[in-house]
Amino acid sequence: MNQLVIERREQGLLILTMNRPERRNALSAEMLDALLSATERAASDRGVRAVLLKGAGGTFSVGGDVKSMADPQEWQGGLEALTDSLRRRARISELLHEMPKPTVAMIDGAAAGAGLSLALACDFRIAGAKAKMTTAFVRVALSGDFGGSYFLTKLVGSAKARELYLTSPVMTGEDAHALGLATRVVPEEALEEEALSFALELATGPTLTIGYIKANINIAEKLSLKEHLDQESLHHSRCMATDDHKEAASAFLEKRRAVFSAR
Repeated sequence: MNQLVIERREQGLLILTMNRPERRNALSAEMLDALLSATERAASDRGVRAVLLKGAGGTFSVGGDVKSMADPQEWQGGLEALTDSLRRRARISELLHEMPKPTVAMIDGAAAGAGLSLALACDFRIAGAKAKMTTAFVRVALSGDFGGSYFLTKLVGSAKARELYLTSPVMTGEDAHALGLATRVVPEEALEEEALSFALELATGPTLTIGYIKANINIAEKLSLKEHLDQESLHHSRCMATDDHKEAASAFLEKRRAVFSAR
């Protein structure tokens, strides 16, 4: 049996590939469990300095496996058990958003429903110009999961998020870029190379500092200015004590490129 999530490392970059190409990487329970385990390891592994999430076979992910949703076995444990299992797996989005290292989604083909939610959870989205993105949930009479409504509201505002969820239009990579959902849009033939190059560059950065920058931005969404300044000052001071900061200062004075060690 093929691995449902393929893990490959390249120079500090962990590449996670959702691997059900025959089902356009529909998110089965087994694939989600494998992806949760992989993201948990990535978050705690100091050797991983950036994460690139992609799909096999020219598709990111069409979202939840609707065929399995129709299986009565899914409801065997009742509402409470179903909610608990969904929330446990939704931690994938939480980890992609909050882990103290950069995360990148490479979007080719389709990114729909929970597949789009996973892409939105990442720090960056590199999309093919002809990629097709849609929230999709309303079309199968579901309200949405994996944080998509949270991330969309933060990225494009409440009014636009309502439109994208309630009418479920299909957006191309170009459309998503115009809305601010895609970090970068590139031709399909260049997507793999561009996404890998972008993620590898992030993996050479000052990883500890990037973690604190992510933390600053995340807490800005919920703390008062005073509380935020307290945390920001602490994080900045911690960065000043790192080997990476000392290396950056030396490189600046010596007019050379810094080489960071994530310490």
